Amino acid sequence: MRLTSAGMFLLLFSALQANVQEKEVRALVGSDVELSCVFPERHSFDLNDLYVYWQTSVVGTPKTVVTYYLSGNSSAGHEDNRYRDRARLSLESMKRGDFSLHLHNITPQDEQRFNCLVFRKSLELEKILDVVVTLHVAANYSMPVVRAPSGPSENEELTFTCTSVNGYPRPNVYWINRTDNSLLNETLQNNTVSLNAQGLYDVVSVLTIRRTPSVNVGCCIENVLLHQNLTTISTQAETVTGTEYGITESQADAPKKQGAVLSALIVLGVVVAVAVATGWVCRSRCPPRDPHRSWAARPEQTFSSTVSDENSPPGAWTGFL
Repeated sequence: MRLTSAGMFLLLFSALQANVQEKEVRALVGSDVELSCVFPERHSFDLNDLYVYWQTSVVGTPKTVVTYYLSGNSSAGHEDNRYRDRARLSLESMKRGDFSLHLHNITPQDEQRFNCLVFRKSLELEKILDVVVTLHVAANYSMPVVRAPSGPSENEELTFTCTSVNGYPRPNVYWINRTDNSLLNETLQNNTVSLNAQGLYDVVSVLTIRRTPSVNVGCCIENVLLHQNLTTISTQAETVTGTEYGITESQADAPKKQGAVLSALIVLGVVVAVAVATGWVCRSRCPPRDPHRSWAARPEQTFSSTVSDENSPPGAWTGFL
């Protein structure tokens, strides 16, 4: 019996039962990954005796052919154009019992279950291998950008906006009270999560809270699959304005601080000039000090320290006056 297509081949073994091996693999969007399907025992295979078949296996949806190899063919075939240039089987590896699927340039749409089926023609199409590999796809979110109120307002509420893009899978979004690192109530935030043209998620979260003298909050984007938490902090106080990457001085106060610094520099320059002038005048009017005059003022001290007293016994010396 000759099988001419993967579709006809599926009809022959769809009802066959075998022990199924379950595996899980994780891959980043844009990377390459290998979905393992290896015969458990060391064995050499004849390619003319093999039927190898990879298909997607999602409950409730039609099965999609990824790639296949039928006995007598010189290469693997494809039925789904999405995998034509991205899915590959190694004929040399299959001779050694390695029927793994190599997938290139992973996309979010590749997150599904893949089923590897291997049959031997010489054993009347007995299934020798049945492996299901669940592929989990992930992409790093961008660092959250937080925008705080940009100026003074009489409103009793403050609104903060947090944005992060190009991530996968769907994120969890948390707002944090940095004063005590507690989570703010989820009812205070409004999240919008959407898929972009690349099939990745963009998220915008808006936090509305009551105004206080000093507000210190953080926005956290959690990627559960990557065990990743990205957090950006934003501060809103009376004298500062929030920005994307932190806080900056209020523009209204900047000229005042610049004037104060300039005045201090002028005063310091005047003090230094006066000190230099005073030193110069003193040095020009005061004669230099003669170190010998201090000894001439008390000649008796020098004399008494080197001459013996007539009333002293021979060999004795007087003390200093």
